[in-house]
Amino acid sequence: MPIKVKNDLPVRDILEKENIFVVDENRAMHQDIRSLQICILNLMPLKEDTELQLLRSLSNTPLQIDVSFMQMSTHHHANTSPNHLNRFYHTFDELKDNTYDGLIITGAPVEQLPFEEVDYWDELCRVFEWSKVNVTSTFHICWGAQAGIYYHYGIDKEPLETKRFGIYQHRVMNRKVPLVRGFDDIFMMPHSRHTETPSEKIHECEDLVVLAESKIAGIFLCMNKSGSQIFVMGHAEYDRLTLDSEYRRDLSKGLRIDMPINYYPENNPDNKPDLVWRSHANNLYSNWLNYYVYQNTPYKWGQILDEEKRTLARKDLTQKIVQ
Repeated sequence: MPIKVKNDLPVRDILEKENIFVVDENRAMHQDIRSLQICILNLMPLKEDTELQLLRSLSNTPLQIDVSFMQMSTHHHANTSPNHLNRFYHTFDELKDNTYDGLIITGAPVEQLPFEEVDYWDELCRVFEWSKVNVTSTFHICWGAQAGIYYHYGIDKEPLETKRFGIYQHRVMNRKVPLVRGFDDIFMMPHSRHTETPSEKIHECEDLVVLAESKIAGIFLCMNKSGSQIFVMGHAEYDRLTLDSEYRRDLSKGLRIDMPINYYPENNPDNKPDLVWRSHANNLYSNWLNYYVYQNTPYKWGQILDEEKRTLARKDLTQKIVQ
């Protein structure tokens, strides 16, 4: 099924050339389908690149998805044109009265700052609190995951000695949970970050369940027991050349940066990187949309479930799948 986007969203042409099913607003209006309402809080500076990556990731599902984009009003967006933001993005204050089946909170290049020093931290905390009631399930990515865990559970991030940068091997830790249904025991995923939320503190948190972990890169995927908060420490949405672009960008700036590990064939930056994580990335987003959004959201948001009922519904779903 397709992703519904605004008629003139620039990345739509790219998605259609990649044979990804996209419908515009006009066609969607004539379909008697309850689309899943997904909001993407895009905190990345190059917003169109992130839009493209996330819409690709959300496309591999039989569900129709209606995507809205949110920006932080308390931050100056220097790398995206005001015209693009005005046409396709809304502020939290403009969207706060809405309800969404799913919310995605992206990473952001602010991980070396204390959370409270990020200029939009107070506004982001309002989003975290709002999501408890107005969103069925929230999917946090990289810094967004670190920030979410800090806000909800008080676990702070810590600096790494060197940037965690490359493609890392992970092992599924809890196969009975639907979020990792269909995963191989071992899978590869990209990471790109200077900080991490300590693995031992996540394991010690009674409400968090670790689903995938790496001996080198640490925890990749965890969630709260109800499934309303999903935390992804890496970048399943990355394209084949995203790490390459980051590597060459930092080199051009004269920054100290090691070559991404397990990325270039023969460790030669002139070689085209192999794409070895796409199938598991698609699986991750499809499982989230199906088991934690679609299966748990009411047909009409006037029928909104309280957290206790949602938890019981998710437990019932998990038991049925395991049986």
